[in-house]
Amino acid sequence: MIIVVLKPHKRVPALKQFQTEKVPKKASGDDFLNLSPAWRFSLLELVDPFGWHNLTTAQLLEIRQKLANFESMTWNQIIILARDNNHLVSVDRICSDAYRRLEAVKQDDVGELLSLRLGGTERVWGILEHNAVKLLWWDPFHQICPSERKHT
Repeated sequence: MIIVVLKPHKRVPALKQFQTEKVPKKASGDDFLNLSPAWRFSLLELVDPFGWHNLTTAQLLEIRQKLANFESMTWNQIIILARDNNHLVSVDRICSDAYRRLEAVKQDDVGELLSLRLGGTERVWGILEHNAVKLLWWDPFHQICPSERKHT
């Protein structure tokens, strides 16, 4: 004779399904233009020729303040209304040193970079994704993509 002992059934909680790949939320059309910028620092360069490593504390504080000022604006104000100062630049227009750095950080698959003017020749460069900028370079002398002077 076989005796089967049944144990009381324990309820197992349902497993939550997790998405394995992150899918970025994309704004439809130009919706991102109504958003304010956010900053990402994971790609920030700390090597020559366009690294942030040679800046003084005072310079960093000044740059931080200027980037904070951008946060009070929308992308429409930054890259549409102030397009003479801040704009997207095709990577085929940047200097070879900058392109080599893009390759080194494995970001050479982007088509455009964002240039933000902080002062006379001072620029901050990054990759714009939705409303966030992956900060890359500090370009104090406008060397990454020098502008051609008109009427010269």
